[in-house]
Amino acid sequence: MGSVILWIPFIITSGIENCCSRQPPWFNGLELLEDAKQNKHVLPSGCEGIDILLEGGFRIGQLTEIVGPSSSGKTQMCLRSALGVADMNLGSVFFLDTCNSFSSNRIASMINQHTATSVEEDGETRVKRIMSRILCQSVYDIFELLDILRQLENRLSYQEKSNGNSIRLLIIDSIATLVAPILGSKNSQGRMLTISTGILLKRIANDYNLSVLVTNQMVGGQRGHLKPALGESWKSIPHVQLLLSRDKGSTICGISILKHTTIGSGRTGKFVIHN
Repeated sequence: MGSVILWIPFIITSGIENCCSRQPPWFNGLELLEDAKQNKHVLPSGCEGIDILLEGGFRIGQLTEIVGPSSSGKTQMCLRSALGVADMNLGSVFFLDTCNSFSSNRIASMINQHTATSVEEDGETRVKRIMSRILCQSVYDIFELLDILRQLENRLSYQEKSNGNSIRLLIIDSIATLVAPILGSKNSQGRMLTISTGILLKRIANDYNLSVLVTNQMVGGQRGHLKPALGESWKSIPHVQLLLSRDKGSTICGISILKHTTIGSGRTGKFVIHN
């Protein structure tokens, strides 16, 4: 435990110095408007009900958080989103798996249920095309996540210069698995590291025109009411926060908007998942 406490200030200090040395240029309103028109579009969620609710899907340049209790459909939603983006040739998907939730077999099964983008493409070719665009890496702690994200920044910067087929969707399932342990301490360094991670994710989303999708569990709060696991330190980080719910044994999931940059909170919708 002592080694963790010694490393945290170093990483936070390095991150702050790095941010200061990479201060972005100022943009006027016209430049921001042009960037929004050209780059800040939406990515399909892979579920029609969600896309209708979100007026198109997940916004590029933003961090979306999916909150929900166990078995509410969070991972299924992530897998469907990865499939949707890869199938429509919108770019690659980078799936960071923190709790062994990624299943290539489940995605392959979903492909057979998902409407094909080309009637001329046979099933085997389609599976290969989609799966080759979904990159997956296991992550076991917050420090490993930060290292991977910095490597990702370097990769995205290179792809941007070479006009390569860039990553358009970054998924972390689940962010709470990595962050919750460092928030359990009374030491404020855990909260600082949590905020630094969130800021880094938002910067990557904005600078490289991709959408970040993370999942978060629910835990017991006051009077037994469930609340997002990451608490107040994380609350202000996501641009969009969605709450999932599902009755036991049902294939129909409920989704409601807790927070959104352009859509009023409280709107609800439904979508179907296949086990």
